[in-house]
Amino acid sequence: MMDWDCLLSEKRFADLLGREKPKDRPLGPAFAQGQFRLPQERDHDRILFSTPFRRMGDKTQVFPLESIESIRTRLTHSYEVANLARSLGLEIAHTLAEKLPKDASRSIPATLAAVGLAHDIGNPPFGHQGEFAIRAWFKRNEDVLFGPPNDTELSAEASDVKRLTKQHKLDFLLFEGNAQTLRVLTKLQVIGDDLGLNLSVGTLASLMKYVAASDATNENVQARKKVGYFASEKDVVDRIRIVTQLRDDARHPLALIMEACDDIAYSVLDAEDAIKKGLVSLNDLLAALEYHPEGEEKLDGVTKHLCEITHWELDTLRKQKLHPNELQDVATQKFRVHAIHLMVSAVAEAFRNNYDAILSGAFQGELIKESAASSLCRALKKFDRENAFSHKSVLEVELNGFNVINRLMDFLWIGISQRVDYEELSSDRKTPFAAYVYSRISKNYRRMFEGKVRQYHSDPGLPIRYKEMQLLTDMISGMTDGFCIDLHQDLEQHYRAMRKVDGTRA
Repeated sequence: MMDWDCLLSEKRFADLLGREKPKDRPLGPAFAQGQFRLPQERDHDRILFSTPFRRMGDKTQVFPLESIESIRTRLTHSYEVANLARSLGLEIAHTLAEKLPKDASRSIPATLAAVGLAHDIGNPPFGHQGEFAIRAWFKRNEDVLFGPPNDTELSAEASDVKRLTKQHKLDFLLFEGNAQTLRVLTKLQVIGDDLGLNLSVGTLASLMKYVAASDATNENVQARKKVGYFASEKDVVDRIRIVTQLRDDARHPLALIMEACDDIAYSVLDAEDAIKKGLVSLNDLLAALEYHPEGEEKLDGVTKHLCEITHWELDTLRKQKLHPNELQDVATQKFRVHAIHLMVSAVAEAFRNNYDAILSGAFQGELIKESAASSLCRALKKFDRENAFSHKSVLEVELNGFNVINRLMDFLWIGISQRVDYEELSSDRKTPFAAYVYSRISKNYRRMFEGKVRQYHSDPGLPIRYKEMQLLTDMISGMTDGFCIDLHQDLEQHYRAMRKVDGTRA
């Protein structure tokens, strides 16, 4: 059985890597030296105040570049997942109090709130289309990136590229926002070193929805369905799992809860946003939930109750003679409240029912699918897919975002790869355009790429080509939707001007 003391380890990653606190650090006044927050609560606050977290305010959840301010972004979605996860954590901490550590009523909700905030922090602009665009770019350029250069097979570049392993290549061909999130939190959020936000080990373990390297994914195993970490963070993951004593395909119990809360949030709230945008109505949603063609399973009790209580809410509100738009808006909010309550309660019950299997590492499923709200969640996702994700207005903007990211990656690759000295990462660029492009890449990312930050992580000995490609994905993933478009326009303008001057490719 898993040990909660290990699962909720308060050790900071810096401690695992042997960072010593400076002895000459000035002490503040006595009243400022106390610390009354738990480490997990401090993790929550570090994430909340971080720059990558704030950037999610201009990153797509479902509807890209949305002008309606009440429509959700990655930021509001993350706040909502954190809220649901914290609430679920409180219920579990109280109902299973005899099986949990004495401070679980604080540490578990705090951990879940922290990972709820952070779970999408590594996702690129334009939602999942951003991930697809990154993978497509590497697939389109794999012969150039992974094959020998045209000049000579005896060059330093040729020797370096030959060192790329299958995992190195798949890290980019199967690029995954979840793995990028772990990288951002443990390394990229630079504050004077390469320790990222230096979160506690228990929080980092709870963040990992997937545990597989890119060359070990398995669609039939939930824990390995997607890439959980990149080759660059293998040592990070090994240390996390040693301290928390997680073995094989076992996922942290709180990762299961966070995963369920993410499902609840986007299945319910994406439908609410589709209604707010006028793509569908609440009546359309209720009709979809209530409709079961001949031969399909009958309406389950949870979905039936949700539809009944929503109809009751509508009838009650109609008596107030509200304007039709207001009626739909208020009734939709009532639907959301009831749906979330039912689904959170169902997941809490599923966690309690499967507690022994979860703590033994034998549980290989998803809590939402094992809960009484499974059919409801499945029906909501189907409704979202057919009426929100596939709407022409959404697809058109996503297509534009896909194309912008692909062209922008072309430009950024020029700035990253066109160096005078292949082995000297900070060497001069070969053209003015390449130099300008490289200057537009975040200084933090460039310093990490060039090895100019104080390093505590052990050097994994990655090929230079891998580091080049990772700088590219670090930069793209850190962008907001708006910055991505603006940078593309800026680089496109300079690229065209340069070609006009010399009549050649930059």
